[in-house]
Amino acid sequence: MQRTRIKICGLREAQHVQAAVHAGADALGFVFYPPSPRAVSLQQATALVQGLPPFVTPVGLFVNAQPEEIEAALRAIPNLLLQFHGDESADDCERWGRPYLRAIAMHPGIRLVDSAQRFPGAQALLVDAPVSGYGGGGKVFDWSLLEASVPYPVVLSGGLNADNVADGIRQVRPWAVDVSSGVEITRGVKCPDKIRRFCAAVRAADAALTC
Repeated sequence: MQRTRIKICGLREAQHVQAAVHAGADALGFVFYPPSPRAVSLQQATALVQGLPPFVTPVGLFVNAQPEEIEAALRAIPNLLLQFHGDESADDCERWGRPYLRAIAMHPGIRLVDSAQRFPGAQALLVDAPVSGYGGGGKVFDWSLLEASVPYPVVLSGGLNADNVADGIRQVRPWAVDVSSGVEITRGVKCPDKIRRFCAAVRAADAALTC
């Protein structure tokens, strides 16, 4: 059975980290971008990842960060997967010599194959809606912009929630899905029940694909 990986992004509280882990999330995103309502300090993130079980990956989201900020995060959380969500070049992303996620705003006319060639070291491309600022806008983009059968991992993001994620999985067949605003009560405040419902909807969609 296909198993779509799940990333819950923008976590700020221990209870929501635990809710995501217990619901079966594969990755937990921590936003190191102070203007975001979901931002955490490095000290907060370090505390939140303590005690994560094996095979649950902490992801650090950076937007045009200074190299010393990323260095500090990697020292504090050695298994942190880097996610670049700003205007970083391939050199900026790949200077760390480790796999990373690269966010791509899906403007009309964009071709993911071009993005993959520009960021050859990316472990996956995270496709998101084009919004003012840098993601987290809760907007769904036109999934038909994605080429069929792209030969590299795609993380589907942008306006996902428990009600529409199954449609996204059926249409896009992504490697993973990423959610933030879709599991919130208010902007920046997660809801354990919405996290559980989202993860359950992903698993149900996966099961339906095998029928």
